[in-house]
Amino acid sequence: MNILLIETATQVCSVALAIDGHIAARRESDTPNAHSTSLSVFIDEVLNECRLHYGDLSALCVSSGPGSYTGLRIGVSSAKGVCYALDIPLLSAPTLLSMAALYYRQHPGYQGMVCPMIDARRMECYTMLVGSGLVVLRDTSADIIEKGLYDEYLNAGEVVFVGDGAAKTCDLIGSHPNARYDETFLPSAEGLLPIALNRLRLGQMEDVAYFEPFYLKDFIAKKSVVHGLR
Repeated sequence: MNILLIETATQVCSVALAIDGHIAARRESDTPNAHSTSLSVFIDEVLNECRLHYGDLSALCVSSGPGSYTGLRIGVSSAKGVCYALDIPLLSAPTLLSMAALYYRQHPGYQGMVCPMIDARRMECYTMLVGSGLVVLRDTSADIIEKGLYDEYLNAGEVVFVGDGAAKTCDLIGSHPNARYDETFLPSAEGLLPIALNRLRLGQMEDVAYFEPFYLKDFIAKKSVVHGLR
């Protein structure tokens, strides 16, 4: 079984190809605003590396948000186009859950909790609390980061904070003895794999025609700062 995995909800544009449950090829970049130019190139490259064609794909899983509005639109629209053209199942994976899955995959001996965090500007982050076995302890939310916000979980055990929003928490809760931070962590399509396999096993496919990303918050367009544009 060949599953294409697409992550564009974060600052990282990442594509991976899983063959029979194992990552066979991966391409990714954390260059800002590269999603629109890199995604199709990365898809072609992972297929070529594995000597496969689009018609060899069995399913596709896309990161469903929350995250970057533009990144989500690019990833989901591309995923829906491929699934519609090939008539293959479309799967989705919550972005924060896939980040936690990736951390556990990279640290197989870790038994504590993971708090993936995506910067939502100012002092707000999209967050989730996940335990080992990918048990969701606190569902996706948009949090204003403040002191004591995660004490319930920190008092219960070790919590590692990952993602580009984690730096916001350091000054507020970094002194807690159970708080850990992984500044080297970057989201990757690889984290979607265990969620994709489970949803495929359970038959939890998305409707290609009606599936939409989980934005969590409404998109607010910025006022143009270019002279002559309104």
